Amino acid sequence: MQVPSRCLTVSYQGISNVLRTKAAVATAYDTTTPPTSLVSKKYNAIWDTGATNTVITRKVVQDVGLATTGVAMARHGGGESPANTYLVSIFLPNKVVFPQVRVTQGILPAAVDLLIGMDIIGAGDFAVTNHDGKTVFSYKVPSAERIDFAEEARKEGTFRGSPKIGRNALCPCGSGKKYKNCCLAKKK
Repeated sequence: MQVPSRCLTVSYQGISNVLRTKAAVATAYDTTTPPTSLVSKKYNAIWDTGATNTVITRKVVQDVGLATTGVAMARHGGGESPANTYLVSIFLPNKVVFPQVRVTQGILPAAVDLLIGMDIIGAGDFAVTNHDGKTVFSYKVPSAERIDFAEEARKEGTFRGSPKIGRNALCPCGSGKKYKNCCLAKKK
């Protein structure tokens, strides 16, 4: 039996350097017994492929009434620090649901209370395009295909790889040697 895909696509008017959506957070629930009275609250979320795990703010913890499940060392721009962890349900747009996600509490930019990390992004297919000066990002769970833009371009005959290095040119590794006496010789 094929698992049905849950998808979402977000389009922006121009080029966006921040991927934002709304998302809801609730206490975690057991998938074998659907929740009867689950209280969730919507928040502004950002998607960050540089973040290993999903992060929530103290506001989310208080709003949803979450209980700490432990402490983890969180790495961030300021170094490393201990952070409380929680088990939550994440409801993304278009009925994409993650019923049991271990998140850490952290400090996020103003007006953002949820950071979607690679623990969620990596569970599906994620693509960002900037065609015609407009950013579009799309996400599908579960993963359904392997996307390879280089292979696609090769098949179309439009692939432009890195330029060829001449044998007598300086090696791009920075050794100061000619390419033929350095990395090219190592390839043989």
